[in-house]
Amino acid sequence: MCSFCGPEGVKSPRHAFTTSRFFRENRWKMSITDVLSADDIAAALQECQDPDTFEPQKFFQTSGLAKMSASQVKDVFRFIDNDQSGYLDEEELKFFLQKFESGARELTESETKSLMAAADNDGDGKIGADEFQEMVHS
Repeated sequence: MCSFCGPEGVKSPRHAFTTSRFFRENRWKMSITDVLSADDIAAALQECQDPDTFEPQKFFQTSGLAKMSASQVKDVFRFIDNDQSGYLDEEELKFFLQKFESGARELTESETKSLMAAADNDGDGKIGADEFQEMVHS
């Protein structure tokens, strides 16, 4: 259960606003489990624990990311964007799973390139927040 949800994971009417504000204000001291269920993250990571088994859409569904609003997904993007450049490059994507659990494996080179290709709609070699959100909700 997310720390902003009510009993049994029921979202409050202000959930999206509160979550988005929380990410903006606490990006450096927060954990992804503040907005996604630790159990869902663990299940998503379990599904792709072996090299070359990462399937983005399956991961987004299992982790709960696909159920989040567009603005919430963009907030998660900001959390994943290590250098706060507004883009994810291949080096940041390599450590994508570790943003969800520090002990998770790195993505393989082929998984990293595949993830980039799936989201980099304009072909500039990096993924922006809008591209990331579109990929998560596709």
